[in-house]
Amino acid sequence: MDPRAAGRGPVNAALSWLFDSAHWSGQTGIPARILEHLGYTALTVLVAAVIAVPLGAVIGHTGRGTFLIAGLSNGLRALPELGLLTLLVLLTYVGLLPVVVSLVILALPPILAGTYAGIRNVDRAVVDAAQGMGMRGSTVLWKVELPNALPLILGGIRSATLQVIATATIAAYVALGGLGRFVIDGNNAGAGSPDGYPQMAAGAIVIAVLALVVEGVLELVQRLAVSPGLRNATTRKRTARIWRRPTTDLVGKST
Repeated sequence: MDPRAAGRGPVNAALSWLFDSAHWSGQTGIPARILEHLGYTALTVLVAAVIAVPLGAVIGHTGRGTFLIAGLSNGLRALPELGLLTLLVLLTYVGLLPVVVSLVILALPPILAGTYAGIRNVDRAVVDAAQGMGMRGSTVLWKVELPNALPLILGGIRSATLQVIATATIAAYVALGGLGRFVIDGNNAGAGSPDGYPQMAAGAIVIAVLALVVEGVLELVQRLAVSPGLRNATTRKRTARIWRRPTTDLVGKST
């Protein structure tokens, strides 16, 4: 029976399903699904960071292969995750691997771009000073450029994490867990089922709330991990770019 036919609006039906104590216990309850969802997200972001941070750091440090940044970022963003997941499942027949590969491809571009931009935006005077003290090559990258690039690197990881949380629902498409189970199962039940629409809507609400909570936690982690000097320097650079923009436009127009 459609919940609206029983005198409840769709929002009330979703909230009733969400706050039903029966849906907060057991291996298929909301807490268990949240842990599964976070597990997929953490594994994906970790793998993507292991690939993208060293690659972006090396490209940013050497200035070689910069075409890969735009090429990989644009190319990977254009891939449809659900279609890619279906193809990987057909090719591998392995449960979690296709999901992780699909989500890693989604997470790579923001981490890669954030790392590259962070390294390239390090003040050249700081790099020159480090080289003048005798630092060379990997030492400059490890001890000078990466610490100064940390705000943008963490920003890329935050962006990737939120995108993965929103997209990890595709795990349920191949019979895995996570919060996507509520969306997929509710859709399969259909609008005529008492748990159809409410379950779908409740799952979407939990995913949105989870994304907001994780965003807040990552914001706090970034504040604790990045020194106030770097945060203030990043803010000053952004402000300077904003204030310089009208002047540049006027000079361009006058010439």
